[in-house]
Amino acid sequence: MGPLKNLKVLEIGSIGPGPMCAMLLADLGASVLRIDRQEPSGLGVQRPRKYDLLLRNRPSVRMNLKDAAEQQRLLDLVERADVLIEGFRPGVAERLGVGPDACLERNPRLVYGRMTGWGQEGPRSHVAGHDLNYIALTGALHAIGRKGQPPSVPLNLVGDIGGGALYLAFGIMAALHESRFSGKGQVVDAAIVDGVASLMTQVQGTLGAGMMNHERGSNITDSGAPFYDVYECADGRYVSFGAIEPKFFAQMLDRLALDPASLPDQWDRGGWPELRAKIAERVKTRSRDEWTAVFADSDACFAPVLTLSEAPDDPHLKARGTFVDIEGVIQPAPAPRFSRTAPDLPKPVDAWDGIPEDQLVERWCGDAETAFAKV
Repeated sequence: MGPLKNLKVLEIGSIGPGPMCAMLLADLGASVLRIDRQEPSGLGVQRPRKYDLLLRNRPSVRMNLKDAAEQQRLLDLVERADVLIEGFRPGVAERLGVGPDACLERNPRLVYGRMTGWGQEGPRSHVAGHDLNYIALTGALHAIGRKGQPPSVPLNLVGDIGGGALYLAFGIMAALHESRFSGKGQVVDAAIVDGVASLMTQVQGTLGAGMMNHERGSNITDSGAPFYDVYECADGRYVSFGAIEPKFFAQMLDRLALDPASLPDQWDRGGWPELRAKIAERVKTRSRDEWTAVFADSDACFAPVLTLSEAPDDPHLKARGTFVDIEGVIQPAPAPRFSRTAPDLPKPVDAWDGIPEDQLVERWCGDAETAFAKV
């Protein structure tokens, strides 16, 4: 069941980072009940339900939180919850009668997790935004990209997931730990802009030390260094190198059959264009899979660049069970790993189809350890 098997969570339906956070908790055994709107919100990118993987491992029931009776119904459930997650714009939960004050009055031990992009206060707090806007404002987007090119869009991993869902989950667990000693709950205000700024802590320090500049693609870990980049192979596919340390760089050159004496020094920035050209020329002579065989078991900090469809078949990831097949849908397994309390395999989104909503609520209200275990 996982290390969170006795944790009860209410998730008020939202998109992106909120569901991701709830999925992380459910993956590790928490008993999560999702409260969805009566009608679809129309927000976010719509996809077939069986592939909406952020909704796995928990059932949902529908409530109209604009209705006073439904508000009271939710507050009744709050009394039994350890955690509540909501992703409304600031002030919306309060107007619906299910804000922190109302919930903590019913359950003083509740951890009330709030997920927003801009935060609960500030000049932008009431305007709409998405991942790209949040990482733009924090400086992260400006730093990502190749030299002479516009900033690159890094999917929605940096903002929604890294700075949002993960920080909300971490904040919830920290508040739960504190409540063990104080006996009191509290509000966790997880703003994506705050989380992304925190993710950039090392980068800010490097900039402050004068060890990097604002020009994209001219620094060590932003594709500026020829030993920390991707290269095209003979078959049009790519391989990656991250050989920063001299001993790893030496192995990289050895496996590429490049003579160090004929190349510029690794840390001679003026020689980087020449070094990049020599590496690119050599990598272009073989296919991606041929280079993967050449670099097998080396410390050259090498990996092939796999597509999303290829990754589940990689021998290392297969050996670890990093991906699982749940009723024909390939998806990541729960992470991280635990030595004693390994979580179960995820349950698909439709696992609770056909079970009346009142029964789902009753199960959630019962023993948290077994609420949905037999589904």
